[in-house]
Amino acid sequence: MSAWRVRKPGPIDGGPIVLEQAEIPEPAPDELLVRVLACGVCRTDLHVAEGDLPVHREGVVPGHEVVGEVVALGTSAGVEFAIGDRVGIAWLRHTCGKCRFCLRGNENLCPQSRYTGWDADGGYAEYTTVPAAYALALPKGYDDTELAPLLCAGIIGYRALKRAGLPAGGRLGIYGFGGSAHLAAQVALAQGAEVHVMTRDPAAQRLALELGATSAQGAAEPPPVQLDSAILFAPVGDLVRPAMAALDRGGVLFIAGIHLTDIPPLNYQRHLFQEREIRSVTANTRDDSREFLAFAATHRLEVTVHPYPLAAADKALQDLRHGRFAGAAVLVSS
Repeated sequence: MSAWRVRKPGPIDGGPIVLEQAEIPEPAPDELLVRVLACGVCRTDLHVAEGDLPVHREGVVPGHEVVGEVVALGTSAGVEFAIGDRVGIAWLRHTCGKCRFCLRGNENLCPQSRYTGWDADGGYAEYTTVPAAYALALPKGYDDTELAPLLCAGIIGYRALKRAGLPAGGRLGIYGFGGSAHLAAQVALAQGAEVHVMTRDPAAQRLALELGATSAQGAAEPPPVQLDSAILFAPVGDLVRPAMAALDRGGVLFIAGIHLTDIPPLNYQRHLFQEREIRSVTANTRDDSREFLAFAATHRLEVTVHPYPLAAADKALQDLRHGRFAGAAVLVSS
């Protein structure tokens, strides 16, 4: 099969990923073998390729927004999925199930957690594997390319929104408007929120307004109203200060990325006093995934996708790095 591997982490324009020929993997007893139909291109893949995240597996195949068809089952993979089923593969692929975090429902904080496309080979390939217990049933009404971004961008945006503490009918600010943000905005709007978007990209500003945002302005510009909550999707620490300054009393800024550049010093009176808070995300739980996909099944989300052939994964990551599209890029197998 064809597979992209991260060989020399570094700037994406320098070619850190290489397209190679590899053996089709054998599923472990508890795993499914999946033929990849589509794989979303997530900013986390870019962080893995560029070395912002430390190497967990030498020569890893990136990709953790995988839509695929089950083609083989391990001997103890259970009966939830059968050959021919369409399944989703997301970022989280293993937790211990025994630590205090797992036992209290915070499996995303498990010290032994492992991740698709970082600890194990992912979906920038024609085939991949997934533990059956971490495979996801997919909602109807979406094609493969629309489903792929839901499996990380959608799920993590949903978790971010849950943890952002937005009151009913509240004012939400979104900083950065890529694959995850344009889905989270639609969830918030469906729940009755007033959404304000801050992004430097004029195309993304237009998309935000088309989806129903009340306002869209530059990345560091103040929104027209004070915010009850804000979510920072852009991996830019310099945006923390303007986001905190835009919060009303008791407001929460939720940082949704796995990587963020350094945050400049904050002024206590201006940015934190009056019970303003900063929170962060670490992956997601399987419950988050199931809740969000159930929401997507009953609320038709407009998923803005830009398809690329699998052979152009390097170009897709370059375009993501340089902000050449609004929405989400998706690799499509031939």
